[in-house]
Amino acid sequence: MSDNRRRLPPLLALSATLLTVPLVMGYWGTVHPAFDSLAHFRVHLAALVVILALPLLFVRGWRRIGLMAAVLGGAAIASVTALPAGEVHAEGEMGAARYRLLQLNLRYDNRTPREVLSLIGREQPDVVTLNEASSAWLPELELIEGAYPHRIVCQPPSPIGGVAILSRRPFVHLSQAQCFDRGSLAIATVNFGGAAVDIAAIHLGWPWPFEQAWQIDDVVPVLERLSSSAIAVGDLNAAPWSLTARRVAAAGGLTSAGNIGPTWLVRSAPDLLRRVAGLPIDNVFTKGRVVPIATRRLESVGSDHLPVLLEFAVRPAEEAAEVMQASVARE
Repeated sequence: MSDNRRRLPPLLALSATLLTVPLVMGYWGTVHPAFDSLAHFRVHLAALVVILALPLLFVRGWRRIGLMAAVLGGAAIASVTALPAGEVHAEGEMGAARYRLLQLNLRYDNRTPREVLSLIGREQPDVVTLNEASSAWLPELELIEGAYPHRIVCQPPSPIGGVAILSRRPFVHLSQAQCFDRGSLAIATVNFGGAAVDIAAIHLGWPWPFEQAWQIDDVVPVLERLSSSAIAVGDLNAAPWSLTARRVAAAGGLTSAGNIGPTWLVRSAPDLLRRVAGLPIDNVFTKGRVVPIATRRLESVGSDHLPVLLEFAVRPAEEAAEVMQASVARE
């Protein structure tokens, strides 16, 4: 037993030291996409480093190593938790009209589609942005066409489906609502009380070694064309502090809503675990006259992602936006 006790401190120190390697490499996303893939797990890696380091603080001869590892892990966690999250009150805008946008990765093979429709009915958002709107989802989305007559649904060849934008409020210049990058990005301009706001629904692929690294190169030029007021939301398969998320923000001149909290974990995981230990890969960005007021995660509706609700205001537009007749656009 005494031998095991003697072996434990060096084992903890070695494990903590080894974990700091991918933790630090996650900050080098500009060097190679592989490093950015590690960045998405920054909180998980940092938490493990801290857990392994804490016992060393109580062992003579190992306290310095334990302290260094704990400080490094704690600093990494602090850099993430320092990001804005939850409610973002905007002084001077609280009396303005408020709008709501619901973002959800549907999960292409969701077994409980009626739970999604019930959630939309309860929350009654002004705009709904969806990812993985597969062909199986099309009949379900038609059930709410009366409530959301202004829509664009992208249908790529992939069986997981594309993105979609459903709106109670009319599109401005319907012909300009378009799908891009094989249905992974849709942009439509929506009229909010006379203010024209671009809504972008995005779904990026998995990080390196998968397609995300080259896909972001295709998406950036499109985002650069966003108008002066816009909201971009979606499952980026990337944490808000990653290089991928920062490239999305920079391309559109957008500001991230920050760390909304974990939103994804394997579908078999309990909802509580998804909220605590999942990955925060559903992102919200705004710019221009759009003033974010609050973001929150809603209850699970059968997807491996949690729905995200954005409440926002729009500063009055200088000129009233042209309003077109309600209609449907599909590609």
